[in-house]
Amino acid sequence: MTSTTDTTTAVVFHELGGPEVLRVEDVELRAPGPGEVRFRVEAIGLNRAEALFRSGTYYYPATLPGSRLGYEAAGVVEAVGEGVDGFAPGDPVMAAANFDFGVHGVYAERVVLPVESVVHRPAGVDAVTSAAVWLTYSTAYGGLLETGGLRPGDHVLITGASSGVGTAALQIANRAGAVPIATTRTDAKRQRLLDLGAAHVITTDGADLVEEVRAITGGRGAALAFDAIGGPAFRALGDALVTGGTMVLYGWLDPRPVELSRNWPLTVHTYANGALMRTGTGRRRAAGFIGSGLRDGSLAPVIAETFDGLGRMVDAHRLMESNTHTGKIVVRV
Repeated sequence: MTSTTDTTTAVVFHELGGPEVLRVEDVELRAPGPGEVRFRVEAIGLNRAEALFRSGTYYYPATLPGSRLGYEAAGVVEAVGEGVDGFAPGDPVMAAANFDFGVHGVYAERVVLPVESVVHRPAGVDAVTSAAVWLTYSTAYGGLLETGGLRPGDHVLITGASSGVGTAALQIANRAGAVPIATTRTDAKRQRLLDLGAAHVITTDGADLVEEVRAITGGRGAALAFDAIGGPAFRALGDALVTGGTMVLYGWLDPRPVELSRNWPLTVHTYANGALMRTGTGRRRAAGFIGSGLRDGSLAPVIAETFDGLGRMVDAHRLMESNTHTGKIVVRV
């Protein structure tokens, strides 16, 4: 009788903490069941959510001991389970980042995912680029366009602009014909953000955000704020908007309570990318937008650094937590 299980090398953690808790171990790998796809991982894209999950500050808890980790990977299909249509062995694919990564985490050499958590890689795009694309660009696409309603000519405030999602948001705003205003704490990344497509950069440690935005917009204010931080600073973003402006909060890097502006009326959305990506329509629209942008060159992921091998995951997480990088960190498998 043929066994339905195998093993694969994966990154796991048995306790909460810093990057040093990550371990490379052999874990069980099932054959794909009905509605599942197994693929060989070629490259992994890191996301801030994974550092929060590993340290115990994400919005759902780790499945300890032996918790898996990782939302985003590019690879090639090895096998499909019963009832799977649209994928076949040899297909280049990406993880759709719409799952509990304590269970399905993609920091591994091979993974099994539900078919709803797999999307085709854009034609002709290599594994490293693909690993840096899906979650960051689908988050920026969903937050700015689907939820925020960004339109040509709108000024949009983008916080955390040097992150993977931030750099994607700069490109998507430009592709939509909007005017991206990036915020950053110091001048260290100002020129880099301008080079990456920011029309304006505001250093929040040395400038009054509201005054700067008013000056940039001729006194009107920005139409949209796309924020990864939250906390008390969320109020100033609202103060910098037009009356009736829109705020989209997609992260909480500042764990303190979010403060709201009194520049009413305002529309405030909280954005969870998984909610959009769990729908076939959402995945189709995001894939269409991202794929066309990669083909025409208007979207091009910024790779901060590439590490080789799962054994470098601790170093990759240390770099992510240093906040000294711009763009996406990728680990080749």
